[in-house]
Amino acid sequence: MVTGTRVRMSPESRREQLLDLGVSLLATRSLDEISIEMLAEEAGISRGLLYHYFGNKQDFHEAVVRRAADDLIAQTAPPEGGDPLDRLLASMESYLDYVVANHEGYLSLVRGASGGNARLQEIYEEARAALTDRLFTEDGGQLLADTPEHRMLVHAWTAFSEDLTLAWVRDPQDVPRERIVAAMTAALPAIVDAVS
Repeated sequence: MVTGTRVRMSPESRREQLLDLGVSLLATRSLDEISIEMLAEEAGISRGLLYHYFGNKQDFHEAVVRRAADDLIAQTAPPEGGDPLDRLLASMESYLDYVVANHEGYLSLVRGASGGNARLQEIYEEARAALTDRLFTEDGGQLLADTPEHRMLVHAWTAFSEDLTLAWVRDPQDVPRERIVAAMTAALPAIVDAVS
C-alpha cells in the first residue's frame, strides 16, 4: 500500500526524483537495505512504476550508485586556479566530508566493486579515474607529470587515502579531521619524491 501523495511528473523528472531519493537513502543505509518497496513508499508511487523506470532492483541499485559516484566527483572538484597542493588539500577535505555524510553509500560502492559485481566495479573504477585524472590534467598547474610510474603511484595513494578515510570514519580515536586530511594530502608528494 502506497502511503505517500502521488504527484504527476514528466518521466525524466520522476526518474531524477527516484535517483535523488535513492542516493539520499543510500547515505544512511547499505545498498542491500534499499528495497523497491521502501523507495516506492517514500516516493509515493507503486512498485510497478519504479520497475517501469529501472527494469529491476539491480538496475535501480546500479543507477543509484552511478548517481552517488557522480555526486562524489562533483563535490570533490578542486577550486579553480591556485597552488596545486592547496587544490589537492581542498579536494581531500571535500572527499572526507563526502564519505562522512554518505558513509553507507560509499561503503556500498567500495564493497560492490570488491565483491565481484562487474557493473559496480566499473562505476567504481570510472569514479576513481575521474578523481585521479585531476592530478594530471590541470592547465599550467598540474601536480604530477602524466607518466606510467606516476599513474601507478597515484593508484596506490588512492587506496591508502580511501582506507585511511574509512578507518577514521569508523573509529576516529580522537584524531582530528585536519590531521587525516593533512596526512592524505602530504602522502602523495612524499610517495612520488621517495621514488624520484
